[in-house]
Amino acid sequence: MHSRTDRRPIGGGGLEGTLFTADAVILSDIHLGSPACQAVQLSLFLQRFVSGSYRTKELILNGDVFDSMDFRRLKKHHWKVLSLLRKLSGSVQITWVCGNHDGPSEIISHLLGVTVVDRHIIRSGSKSALVLHGHQFDEFVEEHPGITWLADTVYRFLQHIDRTHRVARFAKTNSKVFLRCVEKVRLGALEHARGYSASAVCCGHTHHAEIIDGAIQYANSGSWTESPCTYLSVIDGSVRLHRFAEPINAEAYSVIPVYDNGLVPAFAN
Repeated sequence: MHSRTDRRPIGGGGLEGTLFTADAVILSDIHLGSPACQAVQLSLFLQRFVSGSYRTKELILNGDVFDSMDFRRLKKHHWKVLSLLRKLSGSVQITWVCGNHDGPSEIISHLLGVTVVDRHIIRSGSKSALVLHGHQFDEFVEEHPGITWLADTVYRFLQHIDRTHRVARFAKTNSKVFLRCVEKVRLGALEHARGYSASAVCCGHTHHAEIIDGAIQYANSGSWTESPCTYLSVIDGSVRLHRFAEPINAEAYSVIPVYDNGLVPAFAN
């Protein structure tokens, strides 16, 4: 059993410039409204689907798209993400899987015109994958809201003082509470997936991107609150983990270019 990340760059049999289409792309933990949200990066990413340089049959938002339902916290580039999602919903099936930060499904569905569910099954090739946010297996958040809030505040402060996010990542990955949460979500999700006869289970919630092979494959899509951002692709029954990190220029908030600089691992055969 091991964890792996697909770090291959665009090109050489990848999705860009071909007719190859992913069965699904999975994002989670965007946290629109949070200062840590990498909304400009996400706009650049979504624009690739709008332009047709990336193609997928389904886009799955696996929970915590919003940090809270206080829309006054949304900045201009956060609204840009919502605008792109609404635009994509006309040509791509978008499924929103509820997370613990997301509000009532009626509000979400009306806002973007997308399907909202508690869990979702992907059929890809001869296999199926269960998609759910993962907070269902993390009772610590429910039992200790004060400690959770304090830890989250410290984590965001570390992100603020170090824009590379290295300090925040080091603190997070060396926290016993965090590592225990990651393990509980992983084990809970794998056990839950057995009841669906799924070959893989895809979660978010922990902000810890990983793929672990086993009798049932476990995949976590990470988050869009630190750099590099991460996401999952599902192609012909295979779940892969990718990074996305684009250079951002001054015009990125309004004009979203497409770069081919080898920094962006994408779908690869």
